[in-house]
Amino acid sequence: MVKVFIYPATSLILSDMVTRFGHTPLGSAIAIRERVQTPGLESVPLQITPEEPKKGLRWAAVEVPSGVRGRMSLYGPMVEECDAAIIINNADLAFGCMGCARTNELLKFLLRQKDIPKLELEYPANEDEGVRFVAAIKKFLNDLGGKP
Repeated sequence: MVKVFIYPATSLILSDMVTRFGHTPLGSAIAIRERVQTPGLESVPLQITPEEPKKGLRWAAVEVPSGVRGRMSLYGPMVEECDAAIIINNADLAFGCMGCARTNELLKFLLRQKDIPKLELEYPANEDEGVRFVAAIKKFLNDLGGKP
């Protein structure tokens, strides 16, 4: 079983595909669930503690907005933990909105720099591209040792 970072990290479709092929998806749903279920959380609507932006300094400089550092406190550990990555560029909002352009740029940069298997695709614009899109993801996940 391979830990696969999915981008957009909010994509439930990618998360489901990774799971169906026997791998562990690394995305925001799991990281946020851990924070929501943690007793004693101080900033419930924000789902972070005041310490989160400080933890984000490991991946983003102090000059970077605190929102980027806060998001990186979620995503940074997953990027370090992942064994592979799927990156979808120009995804439709319904596919998984990430909401922060600077965080997105930093995440893609960190993933591209990491020496792991990566699949980078453009979001499909029509049905034929959609079929090739799903087939490419399926092949990638199978090549990682997933279920046939």
